[in-house]
Amino acid sequence: MEETESFRDSIATVDKQGKRNWIYAQKPSGKYYNARSILSYLYFIVFFVGPFIKINGRPLFLLNVVEGKFILFGAIFWPQDFFIFGLAMVAFILFIVLFTMAFGRLFCGWACPQTVFMEMLFRKIEYWIEGNAAAQKLLNKAPWNTEKIRKKTIKHVLFYVLSFLIANTFLAYIIGIDSLMHIIKGPVSVHAGGLATMLIFSGIFYGVFTFFREQVCTVICPYGRLQGVLLDRDSLVVAYDYERGEPRGHFKKQEEHSGGDCIDCLQCVKVCPTGIDIRNGTQLECVNCTACIDACNFMMEKTGRPLHLIRYASENGIANKQPLHFSTRYKVYSLLLITILSAISWMLISRQPVSGAVMRTAGMLYQERGMDSITNLYRIKLVNKTTGNILVSLKLEDTPGSINLLGQPVIHVKAEDQGEGTFFVVLPRKNIKDRKTILHIALYTGNKKTGSIKTTFLGPVK
Repeated sequence: MEETESFRDSIATVDKQGKRNWIYAQKPSGKYYNARSILSYLYFIVFFVGPFIKINGRPLFLLNVVEGKFILFGAIFWPQDFFIFGLAMVAFILFIVLFTMAFGRLFCGWACPQTVFMEMLFRKIEYWIEGNAAAQKLLNKAPWNTEKIRKKTIKHVLFYVLSFLIANTFLAYIIGIDSLMHIIKGPVSVHAGGLATMLIFSGIFYGVFTFFREQVCTVICPYGRLQGVLLDRDSLVVAYDYERGEPRGHFKKQEEHSGGDCIDCLQCVKVCPTGIDIRNGTQLECVNCTACIDACNFMMEKTGRPLHLIRYASENGIANKQPLHFSTRYKVYSLLLITILSAISWMLISRQPVSGAVMRTAGMLYQERGMDSITNLYRIKLVNKTTGNILVSLKLEDTPGSINLLGQPVIHVKAEDQGEGTFFVVLPRKNIKDRKTILHIALYTGNKKTGSIKTTFLGPVK
């Protein structure tokens, strides 16, 4: 039997010769597009204002990979706290699996930075300067005259300026807004290397939003391909109701339409930013942007047919008229996710403002002090996670004995910095029962206990 369906043989942005098929997406309009626009405005406000927001003198978010310093909601995290990030990454992966199984690529269409910036900022500027899809196509085919040069120059200058602004904002989330402002205000000769790097990154953003566009979603991003293994017949996706729409037929006034509700107007295809025909089923290029829903609803309303021929639905919901429901595996994944998120929340809440590590001096076992005491020599490294300088004293917990710091009565640790010291732990010989004794060393700032560190004490064999 001859194969008649070929829409799955290649992606919509590549023709049969393997060349780029440029997508001229028609400007969408409708309820969903308006809702996405409002969310995008909030997104832009949070993104561009975020670096300027501080809590207790710290940025709201800082992801300084170079220095190993991370700040989330004003709380600072150091490399010693990476186990929390590891657990958070596991929770994030589980969240992706669960969310995709339940809601498909809803994140891609409504919250992904690539989609939000492309469709709600750069694409809108393009519509404003060059017009809708048909006008853009005519302009690109037109000879280089004054009008074309003017429009193209304005568009590309604005695109690069916006890309430069976005790149600098991302940099502010990495090094902090204060460091960024210092670089901006400083002499260019001092920061020539940094400026060159920023211009390169701006060029990358410019290239992505000006030329690469939807190829990021269809070629680079692996999320679309994950749909094949994460989606099932109960997953919520943007879908065409083929039970109601087929067979398709062209709409003609004053003539009775005996087929399905789809009038084959192709409006859903014209507005798609990745160029697919949603009537061919769920495809990896679909980012669930809902532009096809708005376009189809507009045509249904104009032709007097029920709305939502294209809508959020599941395969079972369309084929078997089944309502959306959470299966057993949804509940299992949800339980695991809640458990991990609860553990992370507890770790964040119970996180000690001062933490550190104690190491016994290498090559030394123990020393006898007089006839009745045994000592071990240790080195301690402390991390101050607060915004103020602190003085840390050490005390033994639940064990008779003493701690003698060498050279200083307390350890001085600067704000958001590290400190270290060397000390002896002295235990009475009569209290040493085993070769290794577990010790808990309490950290005090003044009279307030701020943490505790576990270590071992070596004694003589009995």
